[in-house]
Amino acid sequence: MPKIFYVLLLGALFLNFNALTAQNNSTTIIGKVVEDNGMPIEFATVLIANSSDQKPIAGTTTLEDGGFSLETTASNFYIEVSFIGFTKKTIENPTIVDGKIDLGTVTLSEDSQQLDEVVVEGQVSQTVFKLDKRVFNVGADLSSTGASALEVLNNVPSVNVSIEGAISLRGSQGVQMLINGKPSVIANEQGNALGTLTADMIDRIEVITNPSAKYDAEGTSGIINIVLKKDEKKGLNGSVTLNTGVPNNHSLGLSLNRRTEKFNLFSQVGFGRRTFPSDNETENRNLLDNSYVSSIGQSDKNETFFNLILGTDYHINDLNVLTLSGNFAYEWEKENSNADYSTFDSSNSLTDSFHRNELTTATNPKYSYELQYKKDFEGNEDQSLLLSATGNLFAKDQSSDYNNVTSFGDDEDALQQTRTDFKQAEYTFKADYTHPWAEKYTIETGAQYQINDVANDFAISDFINGSFVENADFTNVFEWVQKVLGVYSTAAYEGDKWGIKLGVRFEDTDVGTLLQNTNTRNDQHYSNFFPSGHTSYKVSDDFSLQAGYSKRIFRPRLWDLNPFLNIRNFNNRRTGNPDLLPEFTDSYEITSIFKVGKTSMNLGVFYRHTEDAVERVVDIIVENDTQISISKPINVGTDNTTGIEFNAKYLPNNWLSFTNDINYNQFVREGNYEGTAFDFTGDQWSTRLTSKIKLPANFDIELTGNYQSGYRTLQSEISDNIFMDFGARKKILKGKAILNLSIRDVFASRISESITTTNNTYLRDFSKRGRFITFGVSFGFGKGEAMEFSGQKHF
Repeated sequence: MPKIFYVLLLGALFLNFNALTAQNNSTTIIGKVVEDNGMPIEFATVLIANSSDQKPIAGTTTLEDGGFSLETTASNFYIEVSFIGFTKKTIENPTIVDGKIDLGTVTLSEDSQQLDEVVVEGQVSQTVFKLDKRVFNVGADLSSTGASALEVLNNVPSVNVSIEGAISLRGSQGVQMLINGKPSVIANEQGNALGTLTADMIDRIEVITNPSAKYDAEGTSGIINIVLKKDEKKGLNGSVTLNTGVPNNHSLGLSLNRRTEKFNLFSQVGFGRRTFPSDNETENRNLLDNSYVSSIGQSDKNETFFNLILGTDYHINDLNVLTLSGNFAYEWEKENSNADYSTFDSSNSLTDSFHRNELTTATNPKYSYELQYKKDFEGNEDQSLLLSATGNLFAKDQSSDYNNVTSFGDDEDALQQTRTDFKQAEYTFKADYTHPWAEKYTIETGAQYQINDVANDFAISDFINGSFVENADFTNVFEWVQKVLGVYSTAAYEGDKWGIKLGVRFEDTDVGTLLQNTNTRNDQHYSNFFPSGHTSYKVSDDFSLQAGYSKRIFRPRLWDLNPFLNIRNFNNRRTGNPDLLPEFTDSYEITSIFKVGKTSMNLGVFYRHTEDAVERVVDIIVENDTQISISKPINVGTDNTTGIEFNAKYLPNNWLSFTNDINYNQFVREGNYEGTAFDFTGDQWSTRLTSKIKLPANFDIELTGNYQSGYRTLQSEISDNIFMDFGARKKILKGKAILNLSIRDVFASRISESITTTNNTYLRDFSKRGRFITFGVSFGFGKGEAMEFSGQKHF
């Protein structure tokens, strides 16, 4: 035993001596890695390799401030510093002083060639199926261009963004926009912030044309969910954008983001001025005696706007995040409108005419806020609890002055005034819980309570005996309150090739309206179940199928219910209907995705059956021997719509791409109104072809051609449309700055025209907006990318 003890003791002393000797011969390497602009680079790789065989010896990554420290006992080595997108730097034969190598500040420069190679190698935007949605993964072909979220959306199959920034899905507006699966001040249609998101910030866009029970049953157009990247850039990042355009489209936007380990502070401020000109024509013809009234005019709506977003994410710990954000916007509106009205008798002779001038001013304050708490669960990254409360408040204080000057005939000149005091508040409280188990199964459950409270005070005053007197027949004080409680549950199985998701949603609705002028109340209460079912099957890597069903509802809004008469064109008036009932739609669809060579395609068919379908119907009245057309919405019966959708993207090489969307639908309407049958059939189709060309010197060009066919409604024929958009973009300063030129409606060919015909009247409405040209400069600083602040208006 003593011999064994001494042997072990000597061995331990020998090993300890070797360790001490090695430690004395070790070398410590320190330094800091930064960009050309001096900003630190986090997670850069620092590698020590053998000079003889280039094999790695040791390595580390840089910290938040770009600093690093590591040790080695090797004597023959070199040091290599690298980071994705930057030129690698190698230090041969470094000098050792007192067992330490101090590299000081190591500066890495961006490698534009390497970045280009990343784009070429296949980060191409593509669409894939999930159980109840299509997912458009944003690749480098978009993110490398510095495109805004609006432009990215315009590249998503089935989605279209209009000149004014209005978003439609399969040709239908009223799309519900979400950010990271929930309503957000950024996606609020009353704001201007969506254009501040860039493709670099977007991970994917989920298109839900047939939403499951998890989502609101409201609306038939579907849902678009923008999922942002989990950006880990720390420090101060930001971007500034300056836009100018014809007609007036001038804006300045500044975005700032400060990220630390616990907090992510974000803000965006923008202000500017924009103009929306329009040429307008109407013709109201009495088919019984062939007399008619025509009007020809122009208008320009000018808006000066200010927009501010502030928010923070507070990471309580790795599993709990608290988010608070708010949006304040303010608009000053001024609109000038001029029109010449002429009345002709049955022999086409002018009987009287007058010139109508309108000046409208308005102020629109807007407030939005969001408080959200998200809890993840340890051991399962897909299990989560989300609680949120959002609020949106909007007000409009508007007044209009009308001056009618007789140019022919015996009518006297007339002055009129209108005023509008409008207030809208919307509050939403949500709770969502997701629980996956056994890897392939998931249960979702949750609840939502939404309150809409709207009041509109409108009055018309006539100038009589030297002063303005309110016209009691047109004064309107209308209140609308809607409360909806929803509860849902879904269960899903998703395997490698096949999956299914079933769910049901229950919604209880309370609606109340009050017309204060007559103290007329109209209250409705209804409760409904909304089932849903979705399935998908992956036949191969190049071919997948998806099928889905959901029940939807369209609830009438304020302007659908308010018996308000718009006098802007006194001969053609629009009003609401307080007795209007909601629409209920059963929606079915089957969709496929398949790839052939360099072409990816999406083919789908859908069918929608709607009960209590809403349609605007024109009634004719006579006032002072003048024929007046009044349109209002009514429930006319059932509507059956069958459609086909085809999307294709072709990438012949890395500098050219073509994308084509084709939508066709046929509808059959069966119904009656006041004893008159309103059965009719019609169809509608549209197509969009986009070509993108990458030129040398970081130039990108985009051409988009659009065609929307004419179609008919219950009483009207809507004219077709053909127009083209153009865009050009150039990156400068190694991508830190972007120059952007866009021309919407290049040939000024986009119009809005409807012709309504009844047994004894013919009504034509026509308007044209014209060409919009915008030039923008964006610059990113810190670790921020160059962004675009669009300044677009969302109607």
